[in-house]
Amino acid sequence: MTQMHKLIFGPALVATGLVLALLSAPRAAQANAERILYSFGGADGNKPAGALIADARGNLYGTTTYGGGVGDPAPCGFGTDGCGTVFKLTKGRIRVLHSFGTAGDGIAPSCRPLLDAAGNLYGTTDGGGASFFGTVFKLAADNTYSVLHSFTGGNDGAGPVSDLVADASGNLYGTTSAGGTGNCTGGCGTVFKITPDGQKTLLYAFKGGTDGGVLKSGLAIDAQGNLYGTTDLGGAFAGGTVFKITPAGEKTILHSFSGGSDGYHPYTGVVLDAAGNLYGTTFDGGVCGNIFKLTPEGVVTVLYSFTCGTDGANPVADLILDAEGNLYSTTPGNGFGSVYKLAPDGTITTLHSFVGGSDGSSPVAGLFMDARGNLYGTTTLGGASGKGTVFKVIN
Repeated sequence: MTQMHKLIFGPALVATGLVLALLSAPRAAQANAERILYSFGGADGNKPAGALIADARGNLYGTTTYGGGVGDPAPCGFGTDGCGTVFKLTKGRIRVLHSFGTAGDGIAPSCRPLLDAAGNLYGTTDGGGASFFGTVFKLAADNTYSVLHSFTGGNDGAGPVSDLVADASGNLYGTTSAGGTGNCTGGCGTVFKITPDGQKTLLYAFKGGTDGGVLKSGLAIDAQGNLYGTTDLGGAFAGGTVFKITPAGEKTILHSFSGGSDGYHPYTGVVLDAAGNLYGTTFDGGVCGNIFKLTPEGVVTVLYSFTCGTDGANPVADLILDAEGNLYSTTPGNGFGSVYKLAPDGTITTLHSFVGGSDGSSPVAGLFMDARGNLYGTTTLGGASGKGTVFKVIN
């Protein structure tokens, strides 16, 4: 059994600490059929921490943070089987498209690849590159690998751990967790733009404090080219923020988390609906983390507060939104992790609870939904060799 807590906040109510709480009846969870599509063994990848993407033929693409057999033990560490991979999964058969660890090409990707119409893949690595502060890479359809940008730290940014998004012209946008300016350790993070030919522009450097800082997720983009994201720290109450950046680089804080019932520490990004509402999660707050909605007028509604029970706990994975307004994602706890669905009426359903071992455990990435509504994702641990899985949940 799960319990739904719904709390509504206007900007003035948050500032004064006044909260209106509504409690609904508990709803039963439901298990859906889950199937392991692939178990990683090390040379083919280890610890997939990013979400998946699919092409028109249903082939799945993703990254693993370790594995691939290159660069082990240095600089990736003993027992990791290498510095990471980009892979393609077709009907249960995997093809490693690129193994990281060669000098300058980046290490430890934890992103979902971005796939363009020509079949090129783009992504980020947390480390490596010419200056060891991470990279933005391109893997062309003919499997040619190139580094579009190597971060240099400082105002250029460092540690891009996020997914990329693209505009209609093919420009790429992303975040770095560190670098930039401000009083955060190693810098407070940045938002950047990279043109298709590799020209990088710094759109915004976070300053920490009330400005926000430390970005652990990527961005959402609207039809006008405005970018939306979250900071883990900072804001008016030091609990993190939701922000908007215009194409000209003008930044607005849309919400500062209070550290109370509205949550704090948003590790994930946000997803946009057609009306301009934003949806995201907080790692902390409520009981064991929240799912929230933020309207264009700045009103935050807590749609669900995790209970640390069978419904999961402390979400770290991005949400996806279907045409009916249902939200889907994963949580890494409680237990071995879960896949969940949140309906527009606030009813949460656990679609699958992982049991560890060959079933997989510790999903930290979001999901991909196919045209039939089936969900695909990764676990960082478990599987036949304990090095992570790709799974499918029939929805």
